[in-house]
Amino acid sequence: MVIEQALTSDPVDTRTLREAAASNGGLLNDSVRRRRQVRENHKDLNQVQMDVRRSVRRFPKGMRVEEREVLQQQMIDSILEVLRRNPQLHYYQGYHDIVVTFLLVVGERPAIAIVEKLSNHHLRDFMDPTMDSTKHILNYLMPILEQAHPQLHGFMLRAEVGTIFALSWLITWYSLSELRLILRLYDFFLASHPLMPIYYAAAIVLHREEEVLREECDMAMVHHLLSCLPKDLPYQQLIGQAQKLISQYPPSFLAQRAALQYRNSITISSFQSFQLSTLHQRPDSVLRLQSSRSSRVPGGRRQGAQDTEPVSGQASRMVRVAVWGLSATLGAAVLAVAQTALDWTPDLLMQLF
Repeated sequence: MVIEQALTSDPVDTRTLREAAASNGGLLNDSVRRRRQVRENHKDLNQVQMDVRRSVRRFPKGMRVEEREVLQQQMIDSILEVLRRNPQLHYYQGYHDIVVTFLLVVGERPAIAIVEKLSNHHLRDFMDPTMDSTKHILNYLMPILEQAHPQLHGFMLRAEVGTIFALSWLITWYSLSELRLILRLYDFFLASHPLMPIYYAAAIVLHREEEVLREECDMAMVHHLLSCLPKDLPYQQLIGQAQKLISQYPPSFLAQRAALQYRNSITISSFQSFQLSTLHQRPDSVLRLQSSRSSRVPGGRRQGAQDTEPVSGQASRMVRVAVWGLSATLGAAVLAVAQTALDWTPDLLMQLF
């Protein structure tokens, strides 16, 4: 299809799109119109396309090329849609790794809703125009290690290794492993304080303390060791360790240090009010509200059967969708998630509620 080729070309073939818009039939349907409007002249389009093309490793092994290409186009559309709706947000490399995880599990429409909510809260500090807020979050790592293991902390200070080794872990929510393990961590992070990924990073470093202390006290050597995550990490054990760390050394305690200005983080400072606002949501009222909204939208498309479902296990998928959507950290994203879940299998969803 000429229009599809124009939309997926790099850069977007705007000339062909304009010609199609003026031709008989125009852009043919609302979906194509929306993609054209979102993509054309977006400042981040080229970078997003390059990152998405490099994301092949993030898709399940054995997925057909045609399915993967559809999902990659949905990734681009989802990212650009969130950025279009929220001009205060700035794209960063690694954001696409988070988007594809939600896309693989819940489909395009609920993924956009969830990612938009997270982008304005849990991921907000990463989406500033500079790296200053991201560095601020990274600055929590060394104080945690100082409290939990002074010897290890001292060794890392002498090596001058810093915290950059944990940057990719943090900004991708550890989307560097197989999907099964990534989803386990997303379950954990979605149900936790937005700083939990940095406590999880501390848990990883503490787990590898013997390796680190055996290493030569040299910045390059220690950085290389820590930046390469072992494939056999005990994820469940590390989750437990991270929970203990945040209980023993909560963010409010660490923020008393001069280097950690609590009020400078939008992610942290907005979390309490964000939690409070979600306490008033009830599944029944949410579903009724979304149902009434859907009935007022002309030509609304029910997703379900037409969406690609690369992650096997419908029941497991439904449980994850319901829990992610109703998590206290997601709030209003449940409006989109719950309705889409009803489209897939209403009987099972009502049992879950």
